[in-house]
Amino acid sequence: MSIVADSAASLPASVLSDPKLHVVPMTLTINNQEFIDGVDISVADFYALLKQSPGGATTSAPSPAAFVRGFEAAARESDSILCIVVAAHFSATADSARTASEQFLLTHPDCNITIMDSESAAGGEGLIAMGALDQARNGGSLTETLALAKSIKERVRLLAFVDTLYYLWKGGRVPRIAHLGASLLKLKPTFELRHSNIENLGRPRTVKKAMTKIIDLMAERIDGARIHVSINHAASAENAALLSQRISEEFECVDSYVTEFTPVMGAHIGPGMLGVAFWAE
Repeated sequence: MSIVADSAASLPASVLSDPKLHVVPMTLTINNQEFIDGVDISVADFYALLKQSPGGATTSAPSPAAFVRGFEAAARESDSILCIVVAAHFSATADSARTASEQFLLTHPDCNITIMDSESAAGGEGLIAMGALDQARNGGSLTETLALAKSIKERVRLLAFVDTLYYLWKGGRVPRIAHLGASLLKLKPTFELRHSNIENLGRPRTVKKAMTKIIDLMAERIDGARIHVSINHAASAENAALLSQRISEEFECVDSYVTEFTPVMGAHIGPGMLGVAFWAE
């Protein structure tokens, strides 16, 4: 049993060398230069370039050829592959993976590939992939691993706030008046991603208040249950460590990790974003 995921999952470095996991990188373009996510450019260098780029950055899904390479690597470990991708609502990645699967199976007819839309991104997608990876490590079949991944998908939530709407405005995702208003008032717009839907949940005025709001919202959603947690940040390691500490003090965490948004995620939100994905047992 092997797991394939795209790089939008922002998985922790500790699992990237696992032979049962294969990450297919997305592509980003900045200052007319193309980079392979997580391969050609470091996170620090990316944000430095982003600040200097008047046109911002654009991203694209992995090509079918990139997914074929991922399937080839996965097939060396197992003839059963679960491919978990970023929400199809936001990206063409799922279509690319399906095209690649059709091509790959022409030459590997004995292989079994299932493409799963995570309906999430970043830490949310990552937690689904991590759960599937654990199942694969424990000898789970494709049927068992897919069932667990679907169960986590139904329960996973992502809460986050952005430090600025500037990059979302540059990318055409919010109107200029919203960016200017948030900037003038020093607001930290907070939202939730669940089942491919994004819901605005408030606009705290400080990072501290935004963290408190996230903690309060988590408490409402888990109702005392044990949780699995992924804390993600965009060039905000200090705040991520603080949020991680608060979460560990407030809740019973089965497992927890902190990771940076990969550049392909940071391209749309810019530095300063902080979020937490979680699912309750």
